[in-house]
Amino acid sequence: MSIEITVDGERVRGVEGQTVAAVLLAAGRRSWRTTRSGAPRGVFCGIGACFDCLLTVNGVPDVRACRRRAADGDEIRTQSREDA
Repeated sequence: MSIEITVDGERVRGVEGQTVAAVLLAAGRRSWRTTRSGAPRGVFCGIGACFDCLLTVNGVPDVRACRRRAADGDEIRTQSREDA
């Protein structure tokens, strides 16, 4: 079954059971966060240990995209280090 999430105002389709990171990667996004120096970050370890894939999900900041299953209707906002 397909799902649809919104990422920074853009609709992105995924498959039920995918993590948020998997939906973003399948949509061609390789990074969705920046460090203080402006370096791009996305999935690094893929198991929730490194915290490089943080984003805001439904108003909750610092969610690990590699650990959170995407749900239909999720509102995702990318974040920079200053947002944290």
